[in-house]
Amino acid sequence: MKIVVIGGTGLIGSKTVERLRKKGHDVLAASPNSGVDTITGTGLAEALAGARVVLDLANSPSFEDKAVLEFFRTAGRNLLRAGAAAGVEHHVALSIVGMERLQGSGYMRAKMAQEELIKSSGIPYTIVHSTQFFEFMDGIAQAATIGQTVHLSPAYVQPIASDDVADVMAEVALAAPANRTIEIGGPEKIRLNEIVARLLAAKNDPRQVVADPHAPYFGVELKDQSLVPGSSARLGRIRFDNWLSQQPPQKLTA
Repeated sequence: MKIVVIGGTGLIGSKTVERLRKKGHDVLAASPNSGVDTITGTGLAEALAGARVVLDLANSPSFEDKAVLEFFRTAGRNLLRAGAAAGVEHHVALSIVGMERLQGSGYMRAKMAQEELIKSSGIPYTIVHSTQFFEFMDGIAQAATIGQTVHLSPAYVQPIASDDVADVMAEVALAAPANRTIEIGGPEKIRLNEIVARLLAAKNDPRQVVADPHAPYFGVELKDQSLVPGSSARLGRIRFDNWLSQQPPQKLTA
């Protein structure tokens, strides 16, 4: 069947596209570079023609409160409108574990707005709440760095490998719509400051990680349960240390 993956050239999108194509499906990896723009609506009708499933894996280019809200609202409305017109039978979206608990964050409010649009669209849907990806831990460290010190919350996280996320997204795309939210996470629960410290040590990065309970995460302070999935979550198979061992070796800096 025809499946359209919005954000199909990104980290999760490209891996999901690969998995679905290997199963023999007609998959369109849609992005502005391929002429499909969810903000302007350009190319959406043509892309979705004949599609039975749409996966929305796109992210906002800006995390500024107003800009990110406008992105998810505009893109969501345009995509759902085009999907309804094309007769799409299953709308799948990737969102964030704990999003509803972190509404002090502009980014999380924007994701909430996106989800509300999906739930009220009338199109059968499945929303996948994922924990943070291993691949984004380095970016989290960069954003939290002051001088040679990384200030991070000691709250628990349960990050997941992008390969595990893509496996789930491909399976959900081929399953019947759940018309609800499902959760996925990594196999290990660990404190955010500790996992970043392990990453930096493996990279021979000299920065020191400091546990700071007041350090913001997307603009909000974390509690131990803020970013941890519930007991019914589906857990990935790849452990952080195994993932870390597969990364390119880092050279010591002078």
